Amino acid sequence: MRIKALTIRIIKQFFHDKRTLGMMLVAPLLILTIISLVFNGEEVIPAIGYDQLPTPVEEMIEDAEVDREELSEEEAEAMLNEGELDAWLTMEGQELRIVLEGSDPGMNQRVLATVKNGMQSETQQSMELEIEYFFGSEDMTSFDNFGPVLIGFFAFFFVFLIAGVSFLRERTGGTLERLMASPVKKSEVVIGYLLGFGFFTIIQSVLIVFYSIYVLDLLMIGDFIWVLFVTLLCAFTALSLGTLLSAYAQNELQMIQFIPIVVVPQVFFSGLFDLDAISDWVSWIGPITPLYYAADALRDVMIRGLGFEEIAMNLLILLGFSVVFSVANILALRKYRSF
Repeated sequence: MRIKALTIRIIKQFFHDKRTLGMMLVAPLLILTIISLVFNGEEVIPAIGYDQLPTPVEEMIEDAEVDREELSEEEAEAMLNEGELDAWLTMEGQELRIVLEGSDPGMNQRVLATVKNGMQSETQQSMELEIEYFFGSEDMTSFDNFGPVLIGFFAFFFVFLIAGVSFLRERTGGTLERLMASPVKKSEVVIGYLLGFGFFTIIQSVLIVFYSIYVLDLLMIGDFIWVLFVTLLCAFTALSLGTLLSAYAQNELQMIQFIPIVVVPQVFFSGLFDLDAISDWVSWIGPITPLYYAADALRDVMIRGLGFEEIAMNLLILLGFSVVFSVANILALRKYRSF
């Protein structure tokens, strides 16, 4: 009888906690649906440019399963720099010159396999290949490709979780209520908390970036300072978002429940998986998430060696996310005190 009463109480408790019930029943289905749409999207077809190829080689390109376009070397360099082209081919004497975009080892291998498979005829077997890399090198590994995304993800995830739970404890412990009863303005409370947590966010970001590059030997072509700056902006965005969402949680469990909705989907649209293969049904999610821009900027600096001008838009958008979340934080404090 006592076991029955305890069981009924727990069931009723779950029915009263709509958020927990929704996370248990709806969140797994949502995540599974996103995964399905990510992995069952369109097949990625290599984009190959070419110029001044002999007829047999040009026919080889036409027969291959690729998007092909005749381009001059200048046009190809511009498209390779923008990531719009996977490779460019031309003939130089008896050598077939291949310039690979280079930032994705998987795509590099696919392009090379496509070209080599097309060179099986006796006419083309005598050709030699000259392989160049626009970005990266032949020694680049999958970890070098995914590493920048992981730097952004771990900086975002841990700051989001720790900041949200810490700010929640400030509120449930009564500290926030006492502050709100004082003459301190809402904006001063938010800025003070963000700067206080931000001090440790800076330390964490420096450690993550330094360890990844100089201990794990992650590929690093650009300037260290820009990698650090992008990581800091990503972490501050997570900090402002975590403190904002903590205002709508009653305990640590409810704060953690935001992870499947806020953090997990960003992983699929940050570049950890090929964004060109993602179904159109969910591809719109990426551009509305902070990690999408942080990962893109980190890859541009670390793999492509680009500088401030090329990543400025990503930095501006990350800064915009931080400002919007901070302002929303100030508005969320109205429930504790109105001025």
